[in-house]
Amino acid sequence: MTQLAMESQTIAEVYKFCPRCATENSEPGAVPFKCVDCGFSNYFSPVAAVGGIVVNEAGEMLFIRRSRDPGKGKWGLPGGFVDPNESGEQAVAREVYEEVGLEVTGTSYLMSHPNQYNYRGIVSPVIDLFYLVEVKTLDGISLALDEVDYYEWSIPSNEHLDNMAFHSNRLAVEHWMGSKS
Repeated sequence: MTQLAMESQTIAEVYKFCPRCATENSEPGAVPFKCVDCGFSNYFSPVAAVGGIVVNEAGEMLFIRRSRDPGKGKWGLPGGFVDPNESGEQAVAREVYEEVGLEVTGTSYLMSHPNQYNYRGIVSPVIDLFYLVEVKTLDGISLALDEVDYYEWSIPSNEHLDNMAFHSNRLAVEHWMGSKS
């Protein structure tokens, strides 16, 4: 592996050429990127992602353990990126179904928080949207093993919170815990 591949860089830093005219970027890392030849601009705005908080009758939350990076082996919430032409509510329903096989019947917006997503050394800005989700039934959880290798129903504890894959997930869990009291 090359030294460059091991270092983390922001998406703005790896933006070496204008996507419109291919002019070399004279200021890698500058936000916004502005092409000196054609005038194209890119502000590197965040992409949207979602997370779902699923709670059972005992007040326990569904935690998943990630089976791939970023955050492999750490706890998280069912979720992922919002697809084009998809609302946050549609995305969280799709992601909960894809990752744990539960059919979402209702969503309630909880909060949002910025996140940094480091994928193979390239760091992109993300805005995470969190929802409390209702599901048709809690029976029959089926894990997407390429994304999730384990799940657990639990009252959130420091063991979970201190080992979350993403800081924004921790904040959402803490926000949910605070909203219950």
